[in-house]
Amino acid sequence: MTEQSAIARAFNDRPTPITAATVQQKPSGMPFHRYLPFGTVDLPDRTWPNQAIAKAPRWLSTDLRDGNQALIDPMSPARKRKMFDLLVKLGYKEIEVGFPSSGATDYDFVRSLIEERAIPEDVTISVLTQAREDLIERTVESLIGAPRATVHLYNATSPLFRRVVFKGSREDIKGIAVDGTRLVMEYAEKLLGENTVFGYEYSPEIFIDTELDFALEVCEAVMDVWQPGEGREIILNLPTTVERSTPNVYADKIEWMSRNLSRREFVCLSSHPHNDRGTGVASAELAIMAGADRVEGCLFGQGERTGNLDLVNVGMNLFSQGVDPMIDFSDIDEIRRTYEYCNQMVVPERHPYAGDLVYTSFSGSHQDAIKKGFDALEADAEAAGVPVGEYTWGVPYLPIDPKDVGRSYEAVIRVNSQSGKGGIAYVLKNDHKLDLPRRMQIEFSKIIQAKTDAEGGEVTPADIWAVFQDEYLPTPANPWGRIALSGSRSLTTEDGRDVLSAEAVVDGRPVTLSGTGNGPVSAFVNALAEIGVDVRVLDYAEHALSEGGDAQAAAYVECAVDGQVLWGVGIDGNTVLASLKAVISAVNRAQRG
Repeated sequence: MTEQSAIARAFNDRPTPITAATVQQKPSGMPFHRYLPFGTVDLPDRTWPNQAIAKAPRWLSTDLRDGNQALIDPMSPARKRKMFDLLVKLGYKEIEVGFPSSGATDYDFVRSLIEERAIPEDVTISVLTQAREDLIERTVESLIGAPRATVHLYNATSPLFRRVVFKGSREDIKGIAVDGTRLVMEYAEKLLGENTVFGYEYSPEIFIDTELDFALEVCEAVMDVWQPGEGREIILNLPTTVERSTPNVYADKIEWMSRNLSRREFVCLSSHPHNDRGTGVASAELAIMAGADRVEGCLFGQGERTGNLDLVNVGMNLFSQGVDPMIDFSDIDEIRRTYEYCNQMVVPERHPYAGDLVYTSFSGSHQDAIKKGFDALEADAEAAGVPVGEYTWGVPYLPIDPKDVGRSYEAVIRVNSQSGKGGIAYVLKNDHKLDLPRRMQIEFSKIIQAKTDAEGGEVTPADIWAVFQDEYLPTPANPWGRIALSGSRSLTTEDGRDVLSAEAVVDGRPVTLSGTGNGPVSAFVNALAEIGVDVRVLDYAEHALSEGGDAQAAAYVECAVDGQVLWGVGIDGNTVLASLKAVISAVNRAQRG
C-alpha cells in the first residue's frame, strides 16, 4: 500500500466522513407548491449549444422608453436629450425614443429630436404603441419629418393574459395584432412623406409564456399584412416580458421560431430579455446563438422590476472574447456618470465592467497572481517586440485590461486585512516603481497586516507609502535612525580589494567610516564593525527606478544585524551609495527597536 492510499484509508476509516448522506438541507417551509415549473421545448436537434458568437448583433436601446418609464422620477426633457446624445455617441443606430401616445412629454420629446435635427442620418428612432387606432394615429403623427423611423406595435398573446386581462380567444388576440398592423400602415401612408425611411416592428408580448404555435400564427398573420420582402424588412421582437424560464428554454424558443417563420430572410428576429430571474444577459447571449439578429435592452440593465437586458454587460462580454461590440465603451466611467445623471439611479459597485470595485482585488492570493500576471505580460510583450498595450491580454483575475475601458491600474489592487504580500508589492511597484524582492514582500506585508489588524478597514496606497517610508526610508520630516550617510569614496587596489571611506553622522556626530572588503558593500560592513555594529549581508538586489542620465536606483539588502534578520532599502542616483544606504536602513531598523 502506498503512503498516499494509506492516508486516504485512514480518513475513510473515520466514524463520520463527509458525504452526501451527512450533508442534508432542511425543508425551507416556504410555499413553493404554489408555483409551477416552466415547460421545455421539444427540440431534440437544437443547434444553438454548438454555436459561438462571432459578431455583434444589431442593438436597440430602449433607455428612453422602457428604461425611462420605469423610473421613480422620469427624465426631464434635458436629461432625455443628454441620454439620447450619449447613445448616439456610443454608436447605437436604433434607439427607441418614447411612447408618444402616452402623453405630451414623450410626444414633445420625439418632436424636438426631429425639429432640432438631432437625429443623425444613419440612426433610426423607434416609437412604441398599443394596437388602438387613436394611439396609432398619434404615434405616427409624432414621426412626421423624421429621416428614419420605426413604429413598434405590441399586444400580449399569452394564455394568462388572454384569460385574465383580455378575456378573448386566440382569434380575438390575433385580430388585434392584424388590425393594428394594418392601421400603422394606413397612417404611415397618410401622414409620412417619401423622405421618411419607414420600418415596422411587432412584438407578441409575453412571448416567453405564449404557446409557440400561436406565437408563430400571430407573427405570420402580421407578416401577411406587412408583406416583408426584398428591401422591406419586418422586425419580429420576441420578449421575455417577465423572465420565467431558464435561458436555454428561451434559446430553444428562439431557434424554433427562427426555423419555422416563413420569409425568414426578410425578418429581423429581435430578442428582448428582462431580468426577473437574474439571467437576462445569458438569455440574450443564448438567443443570439439560437438565431436572433438583434438585441434590445438598456444601459446597465435599467427597466421595470429587476430591469431589462444590460446592453453594457452583453457588449463588453463580446469585447472580452475578441469580438468588436460595434459600440464604444472605452470611457466606461463617463458612460456611467451620464447614466446616473439621467436616470438618477446608481450603478452598483460590483456591476460587471463598470462598478467601482470590479477591477479591484483585496485577497492576498489574488493580488499575488495579478502582480505576477502584469510582470509576465510586460516580459512577454517585450520579448515579442510590441507595446504592452497591444499584446494579447492575459492577467489572472482580470478578464479585460482596465485601461481598455478608461480605468487606471491604481484601483486594481487595494489592501485590507485580507490582503497579502502580492497586493502590497503591486502598489509599491505601480505607484513608486519599487520592485521588492520576495522575502522583503513577506516582511513588509506583516508590517501592513499589523496596521490593518490594529486599525481595521482599508489601507490606501498613500498609507502604504507612508508606512514604507517610515519603516525603511527616513525623510527630512521624519529623520529617524542612529546613522545617516551623506557620501562615500572608494578605490580598488591592485589585488582587487575595495577601500572605502564614507562620510556619516553617527549619534549626531560627524564621523568618517573606513573599511576594506571585496566590494563596496563588504568594505562598508567592515567599516561599521569598527564602530561596534555587527552586520552581515544575506541577500542583495537593485534596479533602476527610471531611465536617463539622472536616473535613480533602488537597492534592497537583507542583513543580519546583531542576530536579527531585517531588510533595508536605499534610493540614490549613485548605485553604490544606494547600496550603502540600504545597509544603513537595515541597521537603523534593528537599533530602532
